Amino acid sequence: MDTKPGRREFLGGMAIGAAAWLQGERLWGATEDERVIPFITAPAGGRGGPAGPNLNWEKLTSWITPEDQFFSVGHYTAPEVDPATWKLDIGGLVSKPRSFSLEELKGRSKKEHTVTLECSGNGPAGGLIGNAKWAGTPLAPILKEAGLHPEGIEVVFFAADSGTEKIRDAEYKQNFARSLSADDALKNGNLFLCYEFNGQPLPKAHGGPVRLVVPGSYGVTWVKWINRIEVQDRKYENRFMARDYVTIRGEKRGEETIWRETSVGKMNLKSVTARVTRRSDGALRIAGAAWGDGTPIKSVDVKIDDEAWKPAQLTPNKDQFAWTFWTLDWGNAKPGEHSITSRATDAHGKIQPTADDPFIALKKTRWENNQQAVRRIRIEENG
Repeated sequence: MDTKPGRREFLGGMAIGAAAWLQGERLWGATEDERVIPFITAPAGGRGGPAGPNLNWEKLTSWITPEDQFFSVGHYTAPEVDPATWKLDIGGLVSKPRSFSLEELKGRSKKEHTVTLECSGNGPAGGLIGNAKWAGTPLAPILKEAGLHPEGIEVVFFAADSGTEKIRDAEYKQNFARSLSADDALKNGNLFLCYEFNGQPLPKAHGGPVRLVVPGSYGVTWVKWINRIEVQDRKYENRFMARDYVTIRGEKRGEETIWRETSVGKMNLKSVTARVTRRSDGALRIAGAAWGDGTPIKSVDVKIDDEAWKPAQLTPNKDQFAWTFWTLDWGNAKPGEHSITSRATDAHGKIQPTADDPFIALKKTRWENNQQAVRRIRIEENG
């Protein structure tokens, strides 16, 4: 077994030295003397945001993602919204339409969750993901006070950002919007209208002054810059519900393939190997994270090269909807290239799929990439 870090390993790990660890909580039971062994190739990050921030897994030092590494994706031009004049209108099929100012929302009961948010276009080990403490006021009581009509079956959340969409042969100005069924909006007590991000006012890049938070769902569901909620008597269909953010999957039935289109919603079960580190005594550790729709993570297994799967050690979670960290001590690393794969299993027995699983192999759109990610490193000779 290698007992000393090689030069490349040492230089690759400089960014996570003792000073970096003192900035926040030490993850994965890490010690100050650990050095990262860089992955040979960077992961495909998926679709980037307008500002370009991405989580760097190898440099992650805190359970809460630093704001400068927290991804931000927009669909139209980010709007200029003045918190002092911002209003949220509640209307449509309700008995008591009304508007809220930001101060009125802040005066209501407050809800806080630490929630992991992932872009539905994120790669298998990409950086379009982050974990933050979100706070705001619960959605359901506001809708109940408005009094949904019996025929109101769909709740639509409109945003301030807008653009022109060509539909058939005409162009229409449209605001970004997504919807939830009335049952989901009223009965899911975890939904809230968020105005704080890690204890500070919600930044513009993340939808400030107010966005919708839907724990356990992909980022497109978390409508940013929200300014209007409408209750409708039929399914809402726009570009972002019916034409974009639609996953196409095939299912083999004998010689025939049946294709289905589904709108992106709940996050799929996923894990990633975040990094491999070496301590000064030569010991190696593999560390990573796992997450999903809020169903507890039951286990994570790790495979090195073609060896058998080994169970990783899970760190107790701090919030139902936040990622779960895991580690595996690697006691017999030979010099040379190695592949590392992780797979998560949740409390319902669902297992993260392989890349050749039909659930992934017959998926024809870029959304919902939750296949097992294979990451490669090089263990160098003693240096």
